[in-house]
Amino acid sequence: MSGSEDANEDGAAARVVAGRYRLLGPLGRGGMGVVWRARDEVLGREVAVKEVRAPAGLDAAEVARMYRRLEREAWAAARVSHRGVVTVYDVASEDGRPWIVMELVRGLSLAEVLEGEGPMDPQRAAHLGEQVLAALRSAHDVGVLHRDVKPANVLVANDGRVVLSDFGIASLAGSSAITMTGEVVGSPEFLAPERALGREPGPESDLWSLGVMLYAAVEGVSPFRRDTPLATLEAVVDRELPPPRRAGALEPVLEGLLRKDPRERLTAAEAARMLRIIGAGGAVRVPGPAVAGSEAPTTVLNRGDAPYGPRAATPPMPLPRPLPLAVTGGGPRSSAQGQEPGRAGLVLAVGSVVLLLVLALLVWLLVRGAGSGGGSSAGAAGPGPGPGQASAPAAGSGSAPASAPPSPSPTPTPTPTPTTTPSASASPTPAQDVTVYVHTLRAAYTGACPPPEVSAPAFTGTLEVAVTPAVVEYRWVTRGGSSPEPEWRSILYEADGPRTRQLNHTESGGTPGAASADAVRLEVRRPAQKASAWLEFSVTCEKETPTGGASSPPASGAPSGSPPPAPAPGAVP
Repeated sequence: MSGSEDANEDGAAARVVAGRYRLLGPLGRGGMGVVWRARDEVLGREVAVKEVRAPAGLDAAEVARMYRRLEREAWAAARVSHRGVVTVYDVASEDGRPWIVMELVRGLSLAEVLEGEGPMDPQRAAHLGEQVLAALRSAHDVGVLHRDVKPANVLVANDGRVVLSDFGIASLAGSSAITMTGEVVGSPEFLAPERALGREPGPESDLWSLGVMLYAAVEGVSPFRRDTPLATLEAVVDRELPPPRRAGALEPVLEGLLRKDPRERLTAAEAARMLRIIGAGGAVRVPGPAVAGSEAPTTVLNRGDAPYGPRAATPPMPLPRPLPLAVTGGGPRSSAQGQEPGRAGLVLAVGSVVLLLVLALLVWLLVRGAGSGGGSSAGAAGPGPGPGQASAPAAGSGSAPASAPPSPSPTPTPTPTPTTTPSASASPTPAQDVTVYVHTLRAAYTGACPPPEVSAPAFTGTLEVAVTPAVVEYRWVTRGGSSPEPEWRSILYEADGPRTRQLNHTESGGTPGAASADAVRLEVRRPAQKASAWLEFSVTCEKETPTGGASSPPASGAPSGSPPPAPAPGAVP
């Protein structure tokens, strides 16, 4: 912006929009306008207000079309009710144009996080991607496509939430499109191939954009970005995906989401399942193109976080697989179990030999029993009475003593009965278990103590149970005892309810004029003893100035520009 425009913005900070929303200062600027931090004078709360400024050179019809698109953003976002989507409160009118009033999310955009911290590890990226995908699925359920999923439109809030913002170019199922002639709707490097070719987009187009965003998060570069928008679109349509080098366990998800043909991409349900497993420290494999309705991909759960107590033997998510067929009398196993032909023939030959031996033994027992009929003490045919059985007189012997109980009907020769392996019965009910995974939101604080909640070291954890209903007892503990010994807390997972719960934790301790370092982790003692890895953090308490003037600099990761931590925009223009 020019100097005169900046001066106008500074002067606008005191104005009141629609007689209600007092502008306090700009939160972010983009090519199409400004997002302001404002105060709702009626409800007495801070909000984010999005102002759109038409670019120079547009005629009146194009400006009107742009303002209708802005109203569409509010219309689309208001239809989505999900904690991962920015809440729209109002659409005000001022100066002949709409102003969108929405929830103020305090935190940083994913683009700012990646710029400040560099590429993410695959597990953290998967955990973040799972939350973005949950917000997208909620939008898709009510017929809303986002059409511009990218790091700048994903907010990482201070309370641990991951929020999807800026539905400014969202489309609604069944509504007419509002697109300017010759305009590329969305960021070219995140655009799906079918949209670059002018075809009708669908939910799969948002999944492609999610895949590009996750690739950029772990690799540090966008896979299809080129020097010009046209070259970028050409790469999106025709160029192969550059092989990822840092994706690790996330690589199968990237490959599944970034398939050129939308019919072959991972479905939202499959992608959510895979991201959840990778976020828990596991690994996944995609054997082939995933078409909607096809068999789910193979998954392998690697539980990397070492427990501080005994480990449960049953994994939390048993995977469906064919049950082994019972072996009767040593006979051959079914070829449906995937045995090789040569091995099946060997088993068949061994089974035949065993069967002949059993028949020979039965014949010998029958002959032996018939030949010993005159013996008064001979038992029933067979090796002898079984446990808890009385010996019956043999045929042809004298009468039994009066004290003996009446003999039952002649006992047939006992025949060895083949047994069925218990493991071949019906599948047992999955055992209860819990998976723990955590990540750091803010790892360090420097300033006046005690640290404010919005700047103190903060962490978020997720607890996932194998089955519901369940009760989980947990606590956050520090390695060096910098925090008081916490009490165990309980979470109730209702039947048929969600199997995952997110927990937030803030370390607000510290000694004035001193620096301290410690580590925190999340522990579970019921239904199984588990613990996450230790997460390091530090608190540096600076002495207050003698006059009680300006406080120490804000914590790293907090937006600069004012003494208190400045919030990130509720929506990025």
